[in-house]
Amino acid sequence: MTRLARFEKSVLPHLDAAYNLARWLTRNDHDAQDVVQEAYLRAFRYFEGLRGTDARAWLLAIVRNAGYSWLEKNRPGEIVALDDAGALSADMESAGHTAPAESNPEVILLQSANRKLVNQALEELPVGYREVLVMRELEDLSYKEIAAIAGIPLGTVMSRLARGRDLLRKTIEIRMRKAS
Repeated sequence: MTRLARFEKSVLPHLDAAYNLARWLTRNDHDAQDVVQEAYLRAFRYFEGLRGTDARAWLLAIVRNAGYSWLEKNRPGEIVALDDAGALSADMESAGHTAPAESNPEVILLQSANRKLVNQALEELPVGYREVLVMRELEDLSYKEIAAIAGIPLGTVMSRLARGRDLLRKTIEIRMRKAS
């Protein structure tokens, strides 16, 4: 099997996850496409360095790095240092969501409005919190995978998730108060 065929088989299936992470990092479709393109070029260039079978985590680490490089070059003000040293008394488990028993138009409209509200609030978070939330809640990566991708200790992943969830909750509450 050629290098290109191996790359296509192991890395290409994760294109959606790569785009999703890049989109949340950059908060723009066009910019995310640029980041993913750069990340896939890097991934292909260094494909021989992939060890093991976890191409998804390896690729997302490249996407993350490409995303941060893009942000540093194009929007340096968005990259802020996060203080992960302090403790935060936030619930570490995300709130459970159950599907409604019925799917009438009112329920569908409410779900759509809620999704839009959450997406807008998520976009307002600092990129360091946004990335771990996206990797955990949208990409369903484990804490250990997130730590490896982001190059941060496991405790920092948990801290950022807790703080990010708390900030997200507060942002949503503020937006809801403004809307009513």
